[in-house]
Amino acid sequence: MENFDFDIAILGAGPVGLALAIGLSKLAEKKPANSTQALRIALFQGQQVPIPPEKDTRVLALNHGSRVFLEAIEAWPNKSTDIKTVHVSQKGRLGRTLITDAEMAVPRLGSMVSYAYLHQSLSTRLANTPVTILSGELASAQAPAQDDSCQNIAGAMVTQGEHKYRVRLVIQCDGLRAQDIQRQYDQHALITSVYVRYPQPGWAWERFTQEGPLAVLPHPIFPGAQSIVWATSPTKARQLLEMPEAEFEQALLEHFGDRLGRFTLAEKRAIFPLHLNVNTHTVKPSMVVIGNAAQTLHPVAGQGLNLGLRDVATLLNCLAPWLNHVQQDVQTFLLRYQEARSIDRRITWELTDFLPRVFTTKNPLVEHACGLSLLAMDMAKPLRQPLTTQLLQGFRP
Repeated sequence: MENFDFDIAILGAGPVGLALAIGLSKLAEKKPANSTQALRIALFQGQQVPIPPEKDTRVLALNHGSRVFLEAIEAWPNKSTDIKTVHVSQKGRLGRTLITDAEMAVPRLGSMVSYAYLHQSLSTRLANTPVTILSGELASAQAPAQDDSCQNIAGAMVTQGEHKYRVRLVIQCDGLRAQDIQRQYDQHALITSVYVRYPQPGWAWERFTQEGPLAVLPHPIFPGAQSIVWATSPTKARQLLEMPEAEFEQALLEHFGDRLGRFTLAEKRAIFPLHLNVNTHTVKPSMVVIGNAAQTLHPVAGQGLNLGLRDVATLLNCLAPWLNHVQQDVQTFLLRYQEARSIDRRITWELTDFLPRVFTTKNPLVEHACGLSLLAMDMAKPLRQPLTTQLLQGFRP
């Protein structure tokens, strides 16, 4: 009889890895009563340095589909702010588009959540499952090739420090840099939070400029505040980072406009480079990559984690039959997952790759065409329906 330490090893304990572990545990609870063995799941995480939620001000934009999924696994955080209207515009050009929850017939288009509170909620939920959590050095995985008799060995090997574990299936959620498709945007994102003189609760703003997109989003922690994601050149980002507060606030006002009044910094600023990495082949023998291990995207429209959670939901659906009899070959189910995710992943990474580039061409004809497109989408619901549906829940065949 084959000897495995675990049936499933999850590498990465970010929101995607935690949500996957919870989802698998819920599926395991539904295994047939005549099943002879409980499902053994291990979550491998690096050394954790917990930051109190009140000191970790990172925020995430989650769409309607992501909220439905997180509520279904009972892991929605207790702090969030609704996004009910999205305003899309282009600086200096005609045209804008409004997207509302009423138009889409949903309670909200999405929600802003604290990364720390989301992670805490997922961790608390996971603690009530039989999943084994292994902390330590970052884990790595490889498929064992052959045994001493030159026979192929099923499963994969996970290494964490000096420890090795043989598992039937490895799911990598963090840590891999995809190589199939890469792009450096020559942009950095500056992130911070600000207070505004005239807040509009429930509104999110995506403003395209020749430097890059600027997002102004409702903040889930600071009442009445806005979260800022400002994409610009690396040189300009460094300048914005080092500006005196009053000078930065004025620069932001001039860049965004005065519809919300004066900006006042609520926390420190930070910058990070923007790039695209996509792994188009997500399945190997006894292994699959999802989430950040499969793709890292430009932050425009906030699709990164939403795409990762859709990876989780689809993988759970594809693995559900295999979980009832884990002795069968998992590869068929993994290939089914890869095919099921191909269209949504491609649409999402191509959309988030196209938008920040087309608006920064500095070509007046292209800029006018973009403005007319925004105006047309605002005037005709059928023209904006594909975009709003994609942002709301992703592509669903």
